Amino acid sequence: MCLAIPVQVVALLPGDVATVDMGGVRKDISLALVEDVAVGDYVILHVGYALQKLDRDEAQKTLEAIAAAGAPPT
Repeated sequence: MCLAIPVQVVALLPGDVATVDMGGVRKDISLALVEDVAVGDYVILHVGYALQKLDRDEAQKTLEAIAAAGAPPT
């Protein structure tokens, strides 16, 4: 089973790389598959790659559902 989770972009780095926040954990990921990402945006993360941008409300709903299921969002 594969899992993609919403994460928030906290910094943009050179070369299509961003630092994202995953429930307090920060990780550098690739933005090569997504255009026009800005700091503060949410993206769907899967195996180190942002797959698409996500609306803030949808990201929050998904993160709340993950938390309600008892799974950490990381």
